[in-house]
Amino acid sequence: MENREHQDRDKTLIVDPRQTNLTQENVQIIEWEDFEHDLARLWSLTSALKEANERKQSLQEKLRSFIQVKTESLNRMNELEEMRERLVARKVMMENMSVHCKVAAEDAKKQEEMLSTEVRSLVVAGTSLSVARKRLQESNRILNEERDYIKLKNLLRKLRARQQYKISQVSLLYPVKILVGPSQAQELESYPSSSKLGNSSVSKPINRGTLTILGLHLTMLPFTKMSFFTDKKEVQKSASALGYVAHAVSLIASCLHVPLRYPLRLGGSRSYVIDNVPPVEPTASDLSWNTTLSVAVKPVEFPLFLDGQDTTRAAYAAFLLSKDIEQLLNFIGVDSLGPRHILANLKELLRLVQSSQFIDT
Repeated sequence: MENREHQDRDKTLIVDPRQTNLTQENVQIIEWEDFEHDLARLWSLTSALKEANERKQSLQEKLRSFIQVKTESLNRMNELEEMRERLVARKVMMENMSVHCKVAAEDAKKQEEMLSTEVRSLVVAGTSLSVARKRLQESNRILNEERDYIKLKNLLRKLRARQQYKISQVSLLYPVKILVGPSQAQELESYPSSSKLGNSSVSKPINRGTLTILGLHLTMLPFTKMSFFTDKKEVQKSASALGYVAHAVSLIASCLHVPLRYPLRLGGSRSYVIDNVPPVEPTASDLSWNTTLSVAVKPVEFPLFLDGQDTTRAAYAAFLLSKDIEQLLNFIGVDSLGPRHILANLKELLRLVQSSQFIDT
């Protein structure tokens, strides 16, 4: 401040020479007392001006600070207003979001209910579908079984037709026919039988005729009673007839794929029937004698002809041959008339196999 006062004082004392030259004409002579008084007054005015300037500067500084504070307050107010507006906007947005959330929750609840309903309907539909699938599988299985049954039935019909053709050839090789005429041993053309091939046949005797196979009579009288007066030719014919019957029975069993209970060893008029059943059952002592070895069963052959004077073995062989024919009759569902009617049973077997009912069964 003092430097500034000295500068002002120097300015007042230093005068430009040109100005002095210019103002010499206007120079006014002032007395010393007046000069001092003017100088004091000037000094006071200078001091007042200085104070005014200082006040002005302080006021300017205060005004600047006030303006700065006001500006900062206005800025802060603007910021606060912006923040308030943002807060209001966020509040509105939150309210909108809350409303949207409520609406979305209600929609979700509705959709959940709809989905639960659809799920229940899908479960019911799935159960119905599984039941329908099982029924479809069962139907397909039944249909396949029916198809397989039809195929099997057709194959069985073809097999029966093939068997029928083969057995018809056997009937041509060994025809069983009726020979009308008086005879002591009478055979039946047909006999009562419960058959699965059809109705039972009616028993009707042949008009005093007998059955023959390939033109030969079959009489069992020589096989039951042998004497010195027995006709040897008749015995030979009966043996040949039994050989024919045995061969025919063997061929029929082969065509029908039936293993005979009593196998045959073919030899024409010298044929045999084999019995695999042991004549005597092993006792407990035999079993305890050797438990590690089984009892050896040796098949017994019975001749279908008279071997010497022993008629028992031949009669038993004819009985076993009749049992084989009965086995074949039972295979096609027919009962046998009895073991004494060998040719009648064979003729009925050939007749039933060659009928149309055999293929349809």
